[in-house]
Amino acid sequence: MDYVQERVTTLHDLSPITRSATPPVPTDRTAVVVPMTEREYAGLAAERVLSELESVDPGTVVVPLRAAADRVPAFVEWLSEFDLSLSVLWCDAPELGDALAEHGLDGERGKGRDVWLALGQVLDSEYVVVHDADTKTYTEDYVYRLLYPLAHDHEFAKGYYARVENERLYGRLFRLFYRPLVRTLADAHAHPVVEYLGAFRYALAGEFAATSDLVSRLRVQRTWGLEVGTLGDAFAVAGFDGSAQVDLGAYEHDHRAVGGPTGLTDMSAGVGSALFRVLADHGVDVDVETLPGRYREAAAAHVRQYATDAGFNGLDYDRESELDQVARYADAIEPLGEDTRLPAWTETSLRPSTVRDAAVLDSSADLDRVEGLA
Repeated sequence: MDYVQERVTTLHDLSPITRSATPPVPTDRTAVVVPMTEREYAGLAAERVLSELESVDPGTVVVPLRAAADRVPAFVEWLSEFDLSLSVLWCDAPELGDALAEHGLDGERGKGRDVWLALGQVLDSEYVVVHDADTKTYTEDYVYRLLYPLAHDHEFAKGYYARVENERLYGRLFRLFYRPLVRTLADAHAHPVVEYLGAFRYALAGEFAATSDLVSRLRVQRTWGLEVGTLGDAFAVAGFDGSAQVDLGAYEHDHRAVGGPTGLTDMSAGVGSALFRVLADHGVDVDVETLPGRYREAAAAHVRQYATDAGFNGLDYDRESELDQVARYADAIEPLGEDTRLPAWTETSLRPSTVRDAAVLDSSADLDRVEGLA
């Protein structure tokens, strides 16, 4: 059984962890942020996540919700059925859009933007946990495990897990794009930030926890680059010594197509852009012109390794499909463009209270206003 330490503190699942067996963690001083969109409404996975959070009983739960006005009232009513100190932040509220525009923060919408808005509402909590709502295998242990390093002198913790479902290897964007790309960059750049980006077993995992001080200093990518951008700022604030990764055990959630809108190819472009932005922040100059070819060589070697691993475990493995994905991801590697990140909450003139007044739905009057827009 694996228990080897990495450059960042690595907490392994060496035995089943139950609430009684887990040392106390400060759930009462913790805010949990769970971004949702219309598709999560009354879904089985989201129901499971919220029901498990009832057992955790965190200090507060914030749901940044991206949904059309006519879907919001029913969504809020459904969320109110759970025994949680929960608030809904409507990310599409017109007043919120006006406030962001007034402060020069309007722009592309996505998961990163939603999370950033919610983070501004939880800065009074000592600790913050962020995770998705579409995890079919979610248990209350996720929060306990992510919090444990923070209660023991770490500032940042990220989840990791094996993505094996239906007799196949998943986690394709991480396995086939991020990991070989970072290894390619490490071959060319002996820089601590590159080593840090490669130190996490599942760098694209959406589950992380951090102190409120670190959260307040995150410059958040608006869309698919959220996870990589978070790592970049975590390196700047916490470094190797203040960071940890935690085994979350079994993990299943919905899968995306490779092509099409919101597919893995589009996501790879966002992830790559965020990665290059992190490197630029730390003075690493990447030769993007030759990078796609070098990446494809490294990724092809990974495919050979995964084929062997899959065969050893009796899993189905389509080598040609994986190589086709590699080719698509290589085409998505582009020079660094404009920096569209949202600023750290410590560096913006926009006040969290302004966001709360414009978008948090905490009264019947708020819902009446939303219904008037439908």
